[in-house]
Amino acid sequence: MNTIYITRRETFNAAHKLWREDWSEEKNWEVFGKCSNKNWHGHNFAIYVTVKGKPSVDTGFVINLKDLSNILKEEVIEPLDHKNLNLDVPFLAGMLASTENMAIQIWERIKAPIAIAGGELVKIKLIETENNYVEYFGGKEPF
Repeated sequence: MNTIYITRRETFNAAHKLWREDWSEEKNWEVFGKCSNKNWHGHNFAIYVTVKGKPSVDTGFVINLKDLSNILKEEVIEPLDHKNLNLDVPFLAGMLASTENMAIQIWERIKAPIAIAGGELVKIKLIETENNYVEYFGGKEPF
């Protein structure tokens, strides 16, 4: 049976600022620009999670999309939606709340639950703005 890739999309809204305490205000502005605004800024994020596997003989599913949706809601949406990523999210504590770091941390949260549900996590695409997004393949090269 052939390998199939399936993707689920979810959205959330969150605020953050990119700021290093060990840098001056000028250095933070030079590197992070308006993303270092002391009063934060927000994004309407979209996340695409791609899972692969072989369809079940019984269901025809790689993974039940209801299960995937529940995993994403519990592990990603509930902890991040309408939160300050710098202050309110324990799994981002102690790091810059960049989209890159978020993608890595989200991967770590959802990899095992997706495997338990029968799929293999392949890719996370995290969209911060209509012009900027990251793709993460779990530390593996995609090509």
